[in-house]
Amino acid sequence: MEHPVYPPMTKELAKQRAELAPEPMAAFKAFSAAVFAEGALSKKTKQLIAVAVAHVTQCPYCIKGHAEGAIKAGASEQEVMEAIWVAAEMRAGGAYAHSHLALDAINRLKE
Repeated sequence: MEHPVYPPMTKELAKQRAELAPEPMAAFKAFSAAVFAEGALSKKTKQLIAVAVAHVTQCPYCIKGHAEGAIKAGASEQEVMEAIWVAAEMRAGGAYAHSHLALDAINRLKE
């Protein structure tokens, strides 16, 4: 049987990760809790942002976790999908916006 590229996160792996570096793990959990707490942005908005960013960074664990988090925070399925489309546009937009670098290099060769 082949091993998946992204194995499922298990309690055993989570425990191992925490045991190998308990101080950074505790700090990360505290940081995450602070970031996703209700503030100037609602928990729902923060989770929708996280869904979009997770798609741009292409982290499958983050995609799953934050999609679930967004729904639990009150987002609709349509809002989650729109966040994903925003991510897709921004990812494509980056390639489009940076095309001037290639064009500039080509034009410099012509000079």
